[in-house]
Amino acid sequence: MAVNTFLMELGAEELPPSAIDTLSDALAEGIRRGLADAEISFSNVHAWATPRRLAVQVSELADKQPDREVERRGPALAAAFKDGEPTKAAHGFARSCGVDVADLIHLETDKGTWLGYRERQSGEATTALLPDIVAKAVASLPVPKNMRWGASRIEFSRPVHWLVMLYGSDIVDAEVLGLSAGRTTRGHRFHAPDAIELAHAEDYLTTLENAWVLADRQRRRESIREQVLAEAEVQKASAVIDEALLTEVSGLVEWPVALAGSFDDRFLEVPAECLISSMKANQKYFHLLDNSGRLKPLFITIANIDSQDPQQVIEGNEKVIRPRLADAAFFYDTDRKQPLATRISGLASVLFQKQLGTLADKAHRTAAVAAFVAGRIGGDVAHARRAAELGKCDLITEMVLEFPELQGIMGRYYASQDGEPADVAQALEEQYLPRFATDAIPETRTGLALALADRLDTLTGIFGIGARPTGTKDPFALRRASIGVLNILVKGELDLDLRELLELAAAQHQELPYAESLVEEVLTYMLDRFRAWGQDEGIEAEVYHAVRARPVTRPLDFARRLRAVHAFAQREEAASLAAANKRVANILAKQESGSTPSSVDPGLLQETAEEALFEALAAKREAVMPLFAEGRYHDALDALATLRDPVDTFFDQVMVMAEDDGIRANRLALLAGLQGLFLEVADIALLQQ
Repeated sequence: MAVNTFLMELGAEELPPSAIDTLSDALAEGIRRGLADAEISFSNVHAWATPRRLAVQVSELADKQPDREVERRGPALAAAFKDGEPTKAAHGFARSCGVDVADLIHLETDKGTWLGYRERQSGEATTALLPDIVAKAVASLPVPKNMRWGASRIEFSRPVHWLVMLYGSDIVDAEVLGLSAGRTTRGHRFHAPDAIELAHAEDYLTTLENAWVLADRQRRRESIREQVLAEAEVQKASAVIDEALLTEVSGLVEWPVALAGSFDDRFLEVPAECLISSMKANQKYFHLLDNSGRLKPLFITIANIDSQDPQQVIEGNEKVIRPRLADAAFFYDTDRKQPLATRISGLASVLFQKQLGTLADKAHRTAAVAAFVAGRIGGDVAHARRAAELGKCDLITEMVLEFPELQGIMGRYYASQDGEPADVAQALEEQYLPRFATDAIPETRTGLALALADRLDTLTGIFGIGARPTGTKDPFALRRASIGVLNILVKGELDLDLRELLELAAAQHQELPYAESLVEEVLTYMLDRFRAWGQDEGIEAEVYHAVRARPVTRPLDFARRLRAVHAFAQREEAASLAAANKRVANILAKQESGSTPSSVDPGLLQETAEEALFEALAAKREAVMPLFAEGRYHDALDALATLRDPVDTFFDQVMVMAEDDGIRANRLALLAGLQGLFLEVADIALLQQ
C-alpha cells in the first residue's frame, strides 16, 4: 500500500482574525476524523492558516482503504434447508451474494446456526473518498457568521476564491463551496500577487514562504514575538506582549514586519491604562515600558508588508494613533470636570436587570452587605459603604463607555483625584478581583468587602428571579462569581459563614419570586463549586464528596478539610480506615433510629479487642477534640490514622451483632464513637467510592 502527502487549501478573502485558529483546528480535526472513520491510515495532520487561507496537510496518507473481509448473515439454517434441499430463502440469499448455495457457509452464534457468506472486499481509493471527507469537514466548520456573495447561494465566513487539493503531485477531483479543486494557490497579496502552481503537496510551506506567506500559525506568531522583542531592544525599552493581542495580530498578517513608532509626550499625562487600551483595541499596537515600568511614548506595529520605505509606514501609523490618543485625553479631561460622587444619582437611570432594578438599587444593596463584611473582617465600615456607593459610578464615565475594559481602573483614578480615602479608591478597582480562578484577590479590607458584597448581591438576585445557570448557559457569570467568592474567603483566610452572608444579601432585595428557598439553593450551588476548586488543586472528587457530606458552610473551613482529607488519603492507613468506616456506616444504617446508645458502658466490654479499641478511642478523642476546635484537621487525621490497628483487630476478633442485646448495643455505640470522630472532619467512608 503506497503512501503520500495530501494537501487541501481553501483560499478566501480576509477571515475574521479571532476565528482563524478555531476554524483551522476544526478543519484539521474534521479531516482527521473523516480519514479515521474511513479507516485510511496516515501519520500526522497539520493545520496551517493565514488571513487568506485555511489549509490541512496530511503526511503518509495511504492511497486506499485496507482490504477487509465482510461477513453476511442469511436465513437460519432450519429455514434454509428442507429435507436436505435448499429452500427459496437459501437460493435468494445466494443470489444476493452473487454465488451458488454451495459457496455459502454456516455461521455458529449463541442464537443458533445461520447460513452465511464471507467475501474479501477491496478498499476504495483514497482519492475517491477525499472529496466527501473534505466537503463534510468544511460544512461542519464553526463559522461565527456566514455570508453570501454575488448571485451564488453558497455561504461561508468570507467569499472563497480558490481550492487546492493534491494527493502527492496529483490533483484530487473535487468541488467544495462551488470551487473546483486544482493546484493553483496565491502568495502575498502585494509581494507575490500572481498565481502559483504547486507541483507537490509537500512543497506547500516552502512555496508559500518563497511567495512572502508564513502559513505556519505558530511560526508566524513566534516571528512576531521575536521581532517585537528585538525592536523593543533597539528602542532601549521592554515590550509588553499580551498573548491575546499576539494571537489577534498573527491573524491579521501573512508576512509580519515589526516597526516602531512614537507619539507626543503630552499624552503621558493621561493614565497609562487609557493609552494602552486605545493602542491595543483600536490599532493592535504593542506598548513599551521604560526601566521603571512606566509607559514610554512609543509603540510597535506589525505591518503586513516589507516596505521599501518603512518610515512612510511608521509615519502613517503615527498619524492614525494621534487622534485616537487625543480622544482618550479628551474623555479623561471631560470626566475629571465633575467628581465621581456626582454620578451616583446617574446610576438610577442605568438598568442592572429588569426585575432587580437599577445600578443605584444594586449599589444600595451592596453597601449594606459590604459594611457588614467589613465589620466582620476588621475593615472600615464607613469606607466599605462609601466604596459600594461609588463602585459603579465609573461605568457612566466617557472613558469607560468607550473602553469598557477600564471599569474599576478609572474609578480608582477618579476617586483618588477627588480625595477619597486610599482604600476606597483602590477598592473600586479591586471589586472585580479575582477575574478568573487563579487571579489575585483584593489586597485591602475595603476591597475584600466590596468584592464579596457585589458578587453575593448578584448571586442572590439572579437566583431569586429564577435565572439559575444551566449546563450551557450562564449569562450572568454566576459560576465565576461563586468561585470568586470562594477564592476570596479561602485565600484571604476570612472565616465567614456563607449561609449568614447569603441571608443578609437576600434580605436586601425587596421582592424575589423564589425567596423562600433562595438561600439554601444558592448555598448548595456555591459549595458545589468546591469540586472544581479542588480539582484545580489536584484534590480527588472522592475527597470533595467526603467533605461535602458534612454540614460545613464556612468556605475557609471547607477548604481546610479538603486539604486535610486529601493528605490523609495519601497515607497507607487511609484505605483500611475508609473501609472500616464504610462498614460501620452500613451496620449503623440498618439499626432503628434511637436504638444505639449514645455512650459506651465499659462494664459490658468482654473481648480484649473491644477494650483496646475503647481505650484507643478515648485517648484519641481527648487528643483530637482541641485540634478540631482549632481547625487543625490535618493534625487530627494524622492522630486518628493510628487507629488502624485496633480497628482492624476489632473487626477480626469481635462479633458486633452479638446475641445479647446489651452487648450488641454497646458494641454499636463503640462503632458509632469511632465514626463520630472521623465525621468531625469528613465522611471518610466515601473515600471508598
